[in-house]
Amino acid sequence: MKAYYRTYQFFMGLSLNFLPWIEPEIIEGAGSVKKLPLIIKRKGISNVLIVTDPGLMSLHLLDPLFEALGSSGIKYSLYDQVQPNPTVENIEAAFTVYRENKCQAIIAFGGGSPMDCAKITGARAARPNRSVIQMKGLFKVIMPALKMGHLFPPTLFAVPTTAGTGSETTVAAVVSNPDTHEKFPINDPVLRPRYAVLDPTLTVGLPPHITATTGIDALTHAVESYIGKFNYNNADTRIKAVMAVEMIFNNIEKAYKNGKDLEARGQMLLASYYAGYSFTRGCVGYVHGIGHKLGGMYGVPHGLAMSVVMPYVLDWYGETAHKPLAELAEVAGIARFGMRQSEKARAFIEAVKALNSRLDIPTKFDCIKDEDIPTIAEYALLECNPMYPVPKIMSKEDCMAVIKCLKAQGGV
Repeated sequence: MKAYYRTYQFFMGLSLNFLPWIEPEIIEGAGSVKKLPLIIKRKGISNVLIVTDPGLMSLHLLDPLFEALGSSGIKYSLYDQVQPNPTVENIEAAFTVYRENKCQAIIAFGGGSPMDCAKITGARAARPNRSVIQMKGLFKVIMPALKMGHLFPPTLFAVPTTAGTGSETTVAAVVSNPDTHEKFPINDPVLRPRYAVLDPTLTVGLPPHITATTGIDALTHAVESYIGKFNYNNADTRIKAVMAVEMIFNNIEKAYKNGKDLEARGQMLLASYYAGYSFTRGCVGYVHGIGHKLGGMYGVPHGLAMSVVMPYVLDWYGETAHKPLAELAEVAGIARFGMRQSEKARAFIEAVKALNSRLDIPTKFDCIKDEDIPTIAEYALLECNPMYPVPKIMSKEDCMAVIKCLKAQGGV
């Protein structure tokens, strides 16, 4: 099976060069969200759907956008019931609002959950005869284009309020199915937003623990992309991953300790974007596979899952990841003169653990049940193999062993 996985990954990596990569246009700087209505109007769009969540609505974070849209004469409809780990029901409800109000484009406003909900809502608008479940996996939105509607979903304007998911530049969205406790990805180039608004003023109110876990989520994207085996396809992917790692190590604690530090907040937003850019081509790995299943099974927030799982998976990779991890240790300023490659790699993993500790991120989960571990491992590997170009391929027994290490003593 390993030979098949590597062959699949090789040809998958080659195929990435031929996909329609359309990079988002970046609008950045303090107050940049107020520029968005003018851009929308210039594109001839007069009616948009805004997808967000109840928490952001309660903070009145969207008020400046609402005001700017109104002043520009742009009609908007609102779907504000996105829940953490957005569900199929969330997407169908948002699609209903889009369709009934004859919207022309979508604004995703929030963290990864509103972004993912908005992406798949757009896919449903372009492929109304194709269910969310049918889009699960790779290229299930673009492939039926000749038979179903337009090639591209409606224009998506992404406004992140966290610096972590990088969803404003990725081709991926993650959906939860409460009926099966499954959390699955939908990956397709046409899901990528066309505009990304990086406004640090929207992130200053983030609580420290959200700042921490979303920031480490971005670090996970950069690290998994960099150590994966697709990177030979595009040097820019590796450069963006390196830039993201350096920026996160230099700025995450500043943003964590002082949420109003606009410079650090802006740097974290850009780092998140670069990390998202990187894994869009470089892909992710077992950290995401296991983390997604913990989210689907127990409702663990995505950023927290990534933060806790990453050091354990990097440990498990062992010497197969030493070279790229040693390079990242150099970038992060962790390596010391005279260190061997293995020592630099080990130092990087320990630095991630120490950073997690300083950010008050736990080291284990107390929600994991022993009887669930085989199921979590099975679904994690179904997501990861053969698609994710990981340094070393896990068996089910390997995956179960890693998950057992994540379980807190005295857990369920």
